[in-house]
Amino acid sequence: MGVQTPIFFDWYWERLGNFKYVLLAPVLANAIHGFMYGARDVDNWCFHLLLLGALRCVCQQAWTTCSRLHCLVKKHKIYSCGIEFEQIDREFHSDNHMLLQILLLLAAHSWLPGFSNLPAWNMKGLAILFLLHVGPVEFLYYWMHRAFHSEPLFQRYHSFHHMSVVTEPPTGSVTTMLEQVLQTGLIGLAIVGTVMLGGASIGMMYIYFLAFDSLKCLGHFNCEFVPAKIFEIFPIAKYLLYTPSYHSLHHTELQYNFCLFMPLYDYLGGTVHPNTLPFHASLRKGREEEIPNFVFLAHCIDVLTSLHAPFCIRTLAAYPFTAHWFLWLLWLPLIPILIVFWLCGQTFLASQYILDHLNCNTWVIPRHGFQYFLALYYMDNINKHIEKAILKADAMGVKVLSLAALNKNEALNGGGTLFVEKHKNLRVRVVHGNTLTAAVIIKQLPEDVKEVFMTGATSKLGRAIGLYLSQRGVRVLMLTKSKERFDKIQKEAPRDVQHNLIQVTKFQAGQNCKTWLFGKWTFDADQRWAPPGTNFHQFVVPSVREIRKDCTYAPVAGMFLPKQVIGIHTCEVIMPRRAVHACHAGGLVHALEGWQHHEVGAIDIDRIDVVWEAAMKHGFSSIK
Repeated sequence: MGVQTPIFFDWYWERLGNFKYVLLAPVLANAIHGFMYGARDVDNWCFHLLLLGALRCVCQQAWTTCSRLHCLVKKHKIYSCGIEFEQIDREFHSDNHMLLQILLLLAAHSWLPGFSNLPAWNMKGLAILFLLHVGPVEFLYYWMHRAFHSEPLFQRYHSFHHMSVVTEPPTGSVTTMLEQVLQTGLIGLAIVGTVMLGGASIGMMYIYFLAFDSLKCLGHFNCEFVPAKIFEIFPIAKYLLYTPSYHSLHHTELQYNFCLFMPLYDYLGGTVHPNTLPFHASLRKGREEEIPNFVFLAHCIDVLTSLHAPFCIRTLAAYPFTAHWFLWLLWLPLIPILIVFWLCGQTFLASQYILDHLNCNTWVIPRHGFQYFLALYYMDNINKHIEKAILKADAMGVKVLSLAALNKNEALNGGGTLFVEKHKNLRVRVVHGNTLTAAVIIKQLPEDVKEVFMTGATSKLGRAIGLYLSQRGVRVLMLTKSKERFDKIQKEAPRDVQHNLIQVTKFQAGQNCKTWLFGKWTFDADQRWAPPGTNFHQFVVPSVREIRKDCTYAPVAGMFLPKQVIGIHTCEVIMPRRAVHACHAGGLVHALEGWQHHEVGAIDIDRIDVVWEAAMKHGFSSIK
């Protein structure tokens, strides 16, 4: 028999998913009607409810973005270990309380005397609201919070909120429905009290709700940014304003620090954690920057995928990238920001995680994919960014730096050879990771494959895959118009298998072959030459469009990370959760094995099986 969920534990409209916002349709209709035909209410309350809701979402997003910008939080971060996908999923509906409060405010405006036709501003009302908050609201919340930490209320309700030990700004709003109803009742106590005393205003609503949300986000920020000087100059401040470290102690030591925003009630109730002030002081001194053992050096792909960065929309980043319709609305407003980014941007830390003994980082250089195909100036400029990142990693003591996608382009820097030859004494190992990428592609192929058709055949990966397959008796139809490049590759193969490498110049040559490898971007029309039942494989970015219903498409070469990885909460662009591109995995294997050679330039065919076996040994697995 299953465990019964306590009453008012669930938010019942969550079953609707994003369709829960249909509940706001009458509010939107009323607001539009008010603008078009004149509202019955002078204050057009429904419009203000929707605008306030939008501003509250922007407020939470701003706090979340700041909390994930490593350059802002690295020195005073409270807990360095990252959150996981489970927490992102659990906190997905962090705006439930906003929806609830909009509906309750609408009801209050309709039914409560004095709650309609409010003036825009009333300073007296703001003072009354403040007194009601610091008195009854803070006092009652403190005792309500303590009550929810007693059995059985904690196990039935409040433990859900405390499942998040390392908090982020949205965490503060993620509770059961019962708790938010009671908390909203306390907020209503201050608002209705101000209305009854004749001081309510529209401006008061905006200030109170935005301030309330900001203070909630502050307490769950996971970075102690409140200066210690404040408490030295104004000792009374420790009773009036909590800090991120103050509330973080509550998430690790459950019997302490219960207050809403004012520690005064914890001091009066004897529930202040004894380490509160020393903990705050130690965090404000700052921590030494953690030195990564491994760095994956990536770049931006295009404008839309820039919004997939972990510090943009955290729920979007927690799923493989999809070009949702609402992202296109942000395309034009994003352009000025990107121009500044291109002109002034520096390589930045996008994400970090731990794998076994390795502290792993993903750094991103401030360039987008299209810039790699522009004039020579941009190529030199990009190489300078890559070189600067390599030298920084070398100075820090990083063991392995792996180049992503276009950062190892043959025409750009010879697959990393440029930097290794220029800086002979590098301690950091520079790796392109393509040896494992080749292995992943090869292992995707059917075991009984006899013939493959390949585009991008003379690229670094195409060459390696072609030579490897030819030695195993597979006929490789290599699509290229350059006989010189084809002949060079064919001569590398042992003489007795050279006949397995065949140059073709048109897509029609693959019309009888049911295994295709895409190593170069391809038009949709070119896919139509493949016979029905063809298996398409690819080592190209961006990936080819899946237009053939009568064929199968293998995923872009990638690998799932070992199960012991800690701190993964974002997807690597189109990769599934807890998976990375094969070249990323290749760099990790290089670091885990402690190999001392640089993996740059041409792929060593003899090492393909070696690298694959090492990946299997460390717990990596293929994406099916």
